[in-house]
Amino acid sequence: MRYHKVICLLILAVLSAGLYPVAFKDGEKLTFKVKYGIVSAGEAVLEAKSSSYQGNPVWHLSTTAKTYSFFDPFFKVRDRVESWWDKQTLLPYKFSKTLQEGNYRQHRIHTFDQAGRSTYYQKWSYKTDTWTNETQALPFDTQDMLSAFYEVRNRNLKPGAAVTVNITSDGRSVPTEIAVHRRERASTIFGTVDCLVIEPRVKSEAIFKQSGNILIWVTDDDYKIPVKLQSAVTFGSFIAILTDARNVPYSIKNPAK
Repeated sequence: MRYHKVICLLILAVLSAGLYPVAFKDGEKLTFKVKYGIVSAGEAVLEAKSSSYQGNPVWHLSTTAKTYSFFDPFFKVRDRVESWWDKQTLLPYKFSKTLQEGNYRQHRIHTFDQAGRSTYYQKWSYKTDTWTNETQALPFDTQDMLSAFYEVRNRNLKPGAAVTVNITSDGRSVPTEIAVHRRERASTIFGTVDCLVIEPRVKSEAIFKQSGNILIWVTDDDYKIPVKLQSAVTFGSFIAILTDARNVPYSIKNPAK
């Protein structure tokens, strides 16, 4: 009898938490060194941790990017993107994006009603200091720009076989293709590991205001930890290398210098 009670309590605990298997650990924090050409000019951080949104258990996903102070006079970057991602459905409740890249500014918010197939889209005007607000129909269950990456990490990725994820950002909802190009061995802080090289073919603006394609190297395993990103942006090209990782299933063998 006591055994059955323990089992019931465990089941209730799991159900109440609304847990859904994900390809990362609670508190995962990934830090990248960002280089523009040969210059180490800034850093970017990806984090995923437990939180709540209007009483619902969520993953609070966030990414920040900033240039170092010495590089700010040339091209200052202060970007922050956040997503509140439901633990049970793995669909976002809210997405917020604030970009500062040189003279470029952007602040946009999507609040999602996935069941009602609608989103409340807010766009801030820095010229008039006002919000533009619009309720838009959603043609399908959708991810945002940030949650889409974490959702793709849950997928079974194979070279040559693209996957599609529905993404809503910047007032538009589109099916977006993630191309899986190839397997490649890469030198990382975890040692030399097998990776998959993927390319999100996004028709929108992400954490950087892109002007070209972006390639992402992720570990070829169940976790698909990003270890390198390479992209073209409005002010040139950049490469981001993983230099620190917290709450991941690997130990760091080659600390970044």
